Amino acid sequence: MADKIRETLFNLSYKAYHNAYAPYSKFNVGAALITHDQKAFVGANIENAAYGSSMCAERVCIYSAYANGVKKDDIIGFAVISDNKEPSMPCGACRQVLNELLNDDVVIYVFNLEGDCIETNIATLLPYAFDETDLKNV
Repeated sequence: MADKIRETLFNLSYKAYHNAYAPYSKFNVGAALITHDQKAFVGANIENAAYGSSMCAERVCIYSAYANGVKKDDIIGFAVISDNKEPSMPCGACRQVLNELLNDDVVIYVFNLEGDCIETNIATLLPYAFDETDLKNV
């Protein structure tokens, strides 16, 4: 089952990668997630001349899923892909969002275009994360 999820997420994120709009950085990124009931959502990075208006593929993907009714307990796998020699990890902002919107046990697959993969999870990507428990101490 894990191999099928990995393959599906690679294919979905690869297709999303080709939809990126990255005229400034020339760094295309695709992302995908899959749910227990096999619904799939994708995202691509979208840049803007006003750089702060740009959005990473990971956030486009997970925000799209949530906007369509997906919840954290529905998600069974997440992937991100870019064209680097080594798979490129999500940025800090994306790690923070994924920390809040993915369960700890969701496998995150980080691919390059050749299919090389690092399997990780949000606790490894963002140890000592800021979360709702920190807000209770304010």
